[in-house]
Amino acid sequence: MATDIVMPQLGESIAEGTVIKWLIPPGGMVEKDQPLLEVETEKVALDIPAPATGVLREVLVQEGATVPVGTVLARLEHEPVETVMSRVGGIGVRARSSAAEGAPHYSPAVKQVAREHDIQLSEVTGSGEGGRITKKDVLDAAAKRGTSTPTPSAAPTLPNAEEELVPFTHMRKTIAERMVSSRRTSAHVTTFFEADCSGIEQFRAGRSLTYLPFVISAVSNALRALPMVNASWRDHGIVLNKALHIGIAVAIEDGLLVPVIRHADRKGLTQIAKEVADLAQRARSKRLAPEDVLDGTFTITNHGGFGSLFSTPIINQPQSAILGVGAVQKRAVVINDAIAIRPMCYLSLSFDHRIIDGAIADRFMSLVKQHLETSRWDTRL
Repeated sequence: MATDIVMPQLGESIAEGTVIKWLIPPGGMVEKDQPLLEVETEKVALDIPAPATGVLREVLVQEGATVPVGTVLARLEHEPVETVMSRVGGIGVRARSSAAEGAPHYSPAVKQVAREHDIQLSEVTGSGEGGRITKKDVLDAAAKRGTSTPTPSAAPTLPNAEEELVPFTHMRKTIAERMVSSRRTSAHVTTFFEADCSGIEQFRAGRSLTYLPFVISAVSNALRALPMVNASWRDHGIVLNKALHIGIAVAIEDGLLVPVIRHADRKGLTQIAKEVADLAQRARSKRLAPEDVLDGTFTITNHGGFGSLFSTPIINQPQSAILGVGAVQKRAVVINDAIAIRPMCYLSLSFDHRIIDGAIADRFMSLVKQHLETSRWDTRL
C-alpha cells in the first residue's frame, strides 16, 4: 500500500509551496511523524512530518521546485519488511522484501542518471543494501562503456571572476517582492521617539525577561486606545481590526518570518514572554504551524537585538503600521535640569499615511512611551 505525500495547504491565502530539502533519501525508511521534507511558502518555512511509517519509494518533486497546493510530492510505501535493518548516516534503510524480488525498484536519481547515460538498469549489478542499484553503480557502468558525463548547463556569466552568484531562494524572492510592493502600496512615513527603560530594568532584575514582552504590552495598550493604528486599507474603506494580533519579526538563516502573538492585549508579561520564546525557537527550527503566522494586525521588529539604534521598517501589508525597537543603551539625559545616566531606547513607527495622520501616530507613540516609562508591571498569566 502506498500513501501520497502532497503539498499541504499552509494557510488560507497560500496557493503554492517550494520543496527546499528532502530529509530522507529515496529508498530510506521513515517513522511516523519523523520530519520527511522541508517546505517553504511566502509566510512560513517548516518541516513536513511523515504521515505513517514506511519507505520513501518515489520522489516526484525535486528540491527547489515550486508547485501548487495538492501536488503529489512523493509516495510512501507500506510493505512487510524483512527483519534485517541497517542504518546509514542515521537513516534506517529497509532491506528488499521478497515480494519485491520480481519487480526491482530504482530511485528517481538512479533512473535519471541511467537515462542520461543510456544505461539499461537490468544489466547493472547493484552494490547497495539487498542488491539495490546506486548512482555510483550506474556511473561505473557508464565509465566501462566509455560514455562521457553530460555537460551541465553553463552558469550565468559574471562580470568579474572574483564575484559569486547566489541563486535566489523562494523566501528571498518573496520578501523582495513584498517589500517593493509595500513601498509602492502604502504612503510610508516614520516618526521617532525615545523611551527611558529605567523602570523596566529595575523590574527585570532577577527575572528572566527580555525587553520585548514589555514593548508588546505597551503596544497592546496603545492599540486599544487608538484602533486606527490597528487598521487595514481596503478598496471600499478602512477596516478596524478588533482583535490585537501582534506579529514579531524573527530573523532566520535565509530570511525573515513573522509569527503572531494572538490576543496580546489579554496576556500578561509571563505568558507573552513564553509565547515569544516558543515562536522564535520554532521559527528558527522550521517548526511553525501555518496558523502561527496568520491574521497579524500589527508588527514589531526588534532590530536592537543586533545593536541597531534607529530603523525605518517597511510596513507588513495589509497592516497600517510597524514598530521598530532599537538597542537599549545607557546614555546621558537631562532630567529635572540635571544630567543623569539612564538606559534609553529609540522607538520608530513606520505608518501608512493614507490611514494614519501624523497626529495619531505621535499620540500612539506617546502612549507607548508613557506605558514603558510609568507602568506598574506585573507578571500575571
